[in-house]
Amino acid sequence: MSTTQESLPRRTWEQYRSIPIIYRIAVAFVLGTALGAIAGERAAVLSPLGDLFLRLLEMLIIPLIVFTLLGGMRKLTPSKLGKVGGLTVALYAATTTIAALIGLAVANLFDPGTAVEFTGGEAQQAEPPSVSEVVLGIVPENPLAAMVNGEILATIFVVVVFGLALTIVRESTTEEPIADAIDGFFGFIDAGTQALFTIVWGVMEYGVVGVFALMATAIGTEGLGAIVQLGALVGVIAIGIAIHMTVTYLGVMTVGILGQSPLAFLDGAKDAMVTAFTIRSSSGTLPVTITDAERNLRIDESVYGFGLPLGATINMDGAAIRQAVTVVFAANMVGVSLGLGDQLIVLATVILISIGTAGVPGAGLIMLTVILNAVGLPLEIVGFVAGVDPILGRIATTNNVTGDLAVASVVGKWTDGIDLTEGVWADGSQASGDGEDGVAAGD
Repeated sequence: MSTTQESLPRRTWEQYRSIPIIYRIAVAFVLGTALGAIAGERAAVLSPLGDLFLRLLEMLIIPLIVFTLLGGMRKLTPSKLGKVGGLTVALYAATTTIAALIGLAVANLFDPGTAVEFTGGEAQQAEPPSVSEVVLGIVPENPLAAMVNGEILATIFVVVVFGLALTIVRESTTEEPIADAIDGFFGFIDAGTQALFTIVWGVMEYGVVGVFALMATAIGTEGLGAIVQLGALVGVIAIGIAIHMTVTYLGVMTVGILGQSPLAFLDGAKDAMVTAFTIRSSSGTLPVTITDAERNLRIDESVYGFGLPLGATINMDGAAIRQAVTVVFAANMVGVSLGLGDQLIVLATVILISIGTAGVPGAGLIMLTVILNAVGLPLEIVGFVAGVDPILGRIATTNNVTGDLAVASVVGKWTDGIDLTEGVWADGSQASGDGEDGVAAGD
C-alpha cells in the first residue's frame, strides 16, 4: 500500500507532464484572465508569483547571452562571423522597414481614432537615447558592470570581441598548451549551455503558475474597460501585425526562402510566442526563444547565439507597426491630417529609435512620446493610449520574437546553419519541391 501511495503523486506528475507545456500555459492564461475579471483588484495578491516568473527569466538573460554567444564563436571564423552578422542586421533592418510601411498602410486604410473623444491624460515623457549615445553605449567602460546592469548590446559586443579573439588565437597558435586551454574553455561553455537549457526547462514548468498569476493580476488591476474603449486602435494594430507575420515571416521567409511549411515554423516557435505575449518582453523571452531555436527549429548555435540576443534589442517589427498606427490614431483624435512628409518622418523615426529602445514592458510609450513630438502632436495622448499599453505590448512583442526566429532561420539556411531535416521540419511537409539545402547544423 505504501508503494502505491508513493507512486500516485509520481503518476499524477507524469500525466501532467505528458501534456505539452504550450497547452498547460494556454490553460493558465485563460484561467488567470477569468480570475482577474471575476476577482478584480483582489487578484493582485497573486502578483508575487508572477513577479517570480519574470525574475527567473531575467536571471537567465545575461548568462544565456554569454554562453550561447561564446559557444557560437567557437564555430565561427572571422569571415563567417561577418557574413552571419551582416545578413542578420540587414534582415532586421529590412523587416522593420516593411513593418512600419504596413503599419502606415493599415492606419490610413482604417483611420482609427476618428470616433474617439480625446479626454486628455498625463504624458509619460522620457528622453530617448541619441544616436551617439546608442553607438557609444555599445562599447562599455566596464564590461562586468554592463553585464551586471543587463546592458544587452554592450554585453553582446564584449562577448563577440572576446570570443572572436579566442577563435583567432586558436587558429593561429602553434603552442599546444594554449590550443588545449582554449578547447577546454569552449568545452566548459558547451556544458554550461546545456545546464542553462535545463534551468530554462525548470523555469517553464513554473511558468504555468507564473502565467496564471500574471494574467490574473493584470486583468484584475487594469480591467477590460480601456481595451473596449480603444478597441479600434487595438484592432488595427492586430490586423497590421497579422499581415506582417503572415506575409513576411510565413509567406516570404518560411515558404519562399526556406521552402518549408509555415505550420512547421509556428509549431517550432509557439513556446516563445506564448511567453512573449504573456510577459511583454523580448529580452525576458530570450531564454525560451533560444530553446525553441535550438531544439525545435534546429538552428545552429553559431547563428542563433548571435542573432537572437541582438534581435531582442534591435528587432522591433511589432513596435514599428504599433507606433505607426498609434500616431495616425492620435492625429485623427485631435483632428490633424498627416501629410506624406509627416508620414515619412514617422517612418524614419520609427526605424531609427527602435534600435535604441529596450525590449522591455513599457518601452513602447517612450517610443510614442518621441514620434508624437517629431510630428507636433500633443504628448498628452500618451497617457490616453497607456490604458491599452498592456495588450498592445503583448501583441507587438509576440511579433518581435516571431521575427527574431524567422530571421535566424533564414540566416541559418543562407549560411548552412540550420538542419531542415530534423525537429519540427521533419514532421512538416515542404512548401516547395526545393529544400535540399537543409544542411545539418554545424556542417
